[in-house]
Amino acid sequence: MKKIHFLFFALFTSFSFAQVTFNPGIRVGANISHLSEGQNNYWYTDQQSYYQYGTDRYDIKSKVDFYVGFQANIRFARFYALQPELYYTRQGARFEKQNTNAESKTVSLSYVGAAVVNKFYFDKFNIHFGPTLEVLTDNKNIPSPASVDLGILLGAGYDITKNIGVEARIKKGFVKIFNDHTNVTFQAGVYYTFNLKK
Repeated sequence: MKKIHFLFFALFTSFSFAQVTFNPGIRVGANISHLSEGQNNYWYTDQQSYYQYGTDRYDIKSKVDFYVGFQANIRFARFYALQPELYYTRQGARFEKQNTNAESKTVSLSYVGAAVVNKFYFDKFNIHFGPTLEVLTDNKNIPSPASVDLGILLGAGYDITKNIGVEARIKKGFVKIFNDHTNVTFQAGVYYTFNLKK
């Protein structure tokens, strides 16, 4: 019992007496995105309209694009930081034809997003997770997509130096973008933090 009390006391004091630091930074990297499985037979008539349950069949494949954004790392303790983020991300998927009547399509979705990321540090290695909110700014080859997406991210990072690091994340949306399809995005990139204090 005394050991448990000591553990809670150590945890409390590490938060109470740690020097809180604020370090802004930038993030940039590649997106490998696709749309989750759903109804994937469509008869496209033009850029604006489509008919479901048509004769055309498609395989949903990944699309490669990019993300770029800002981060604000608020370090509360040696092992924990809260990191709000603002970013621009381009996602989507490739619909590859399965039959000769179909035409392959590349669906593009552009978002301005925000995330509140919890980062846990283990020396130079860190893991992070948190909620995301994204607002659609542009789209192509997709009929009337949802204007807002809510999701969650999970990832890991590694501090190469006190300012530069690499990261990898998986981001899953919960809003049906159209029909039963939702956003799924893998991200890999780098971040630069200004005046990072360890």
